[in-house]
Amino acid sequence: MDFAFGAEDERFRGEARTWLDEQVTGRFAALRGLAPGQAGRAAAHREWERALGAGGWIGLGWDRTHGTYGNRAATLTQQVVWAEEYARAGAPARLGHIGENLLAPTLLAYGDSAQRSRFLPAIAQGEELWCQGYSEPDAGSDLAGVRTRAVRDPGGGGYRITGQKIWTSLAQEADWCFVLARTEPDSQRHHGLSFLLVPMDQPGRIEVRPIRQMTGTAEFNEVFFDGAVARAEHLVGGAGHGWQVAMGLLAVERGVSTLVQQIGFAQELGRVVEQALETGTAREPVLRDRLVRQWAELKVMRWNALRTLGAARDPGAPSVAKLLWGGWHQRLGELAVEVRGAAAALGPMCWTAEHPYELDASQRLFLFSRADTIYGGSDEIQRNIIAERVLHLPKEARR
Repeated sequence: MDFAFGAEDERFRGEARTWLDEQVTGRFAALRGLAPGQAGRAAAHREWERALGAGGWIGLGWDRTHGTYGNRAATLTQQVVWAEEYARAGAPARLGHIGENLLAPTLLAYGDSAQRSRFLPAIAQGEELWCQGYSEPDAGSDLAGVRTRAVRDPGGGGYRITGQKIWTSLAQEADWCFVLARTEPDSQRHHGLSFLLVPMDQPGRIEVRPIRQMTGTAEFNEVFFDGAVARAEHLVGGAGHGWQVAMGLLAVERGVSTLVQQIGFAQELGRVVEQALETGTAREPVLRDRLVRQWAELKVMRWNALRTLGAARDPGAPSVAKLLWGGWHQRLGELAVEVRGAAAALGPMCWTAEHPYELDASQRLFLFSRADTIYGGSDEIQRNIIAERVLHLPKEARR
């Protein structure tokens, strides 16, 4: 496909750059480098989402077949321009990306007009935040093992949800959760599942427990549902069709967003190269070869992402993309501490009661990227998908 930036793209770039330069100041500039929803800064992150919404910068890539929802139109190249300028400006990490980039395209593809009218404007305005209720203790990469149940209430017509989700990103800040639950008793695997939109403000029925990670932050959570209520009109795609909706959402998660993600990767690689030059480790042949390999592999990932955007739907493309970037980012995290040598073992400041666990950017990258080959579908699961759905090899025996 032709992916050159034209005159309209550069005009769009100028508008985006001007807006970001004016906005990423003061309290928003102070959010640079902080995890979304980090303790004590969640309110400021929410303000940033509302500022993005007021500027029309949320939902640039949404399909406009069913109308507009307060966001501006943007071509694919303009979406990439926005991502480049966002990264250049060092703008805050997003709290609203799950609603914007995952749920919204799913509602546009599988939702009805009432659902789109109810939820999309609030996402576009940065007013409502979402989390994803997929993984469970016994259904992580193997998502079809979901056990969370949703029982139809014969009186009110809604659903009562009981079960546990885990590794739920930003659940502690979310207003809503889209939940994959089993609505047909005795159903197995991908049959009998439904996709429900669930309000998180249900005291006594929903409990969120943050999971503190090696980085000291807690972006992920356990979520317990004990009779939580979902309204009947918030069932997406019809009862028992949740697997189709869930897979459609995952295709979005690993589609255009992969290309945008690589812009951040390039910045991280640039910082690692700078540190290698500063410390002199770039002169070591083996380490220099690894840095060059990281650069070359990032270029390959970019061209692969462009290839899949311009091609017919490929059932293996999301899995190939996940395999490529997961391992690449994990190796970058290892390089980030190796180029610094023994200094990588030291924190940026002395630990105190007020700052009990301080890490610098390289250390956070190293620790957080350990999970890259696990979350979102482990490498083993991705290879199974490619083998079975693309190469049509015999399926692995499952209990």
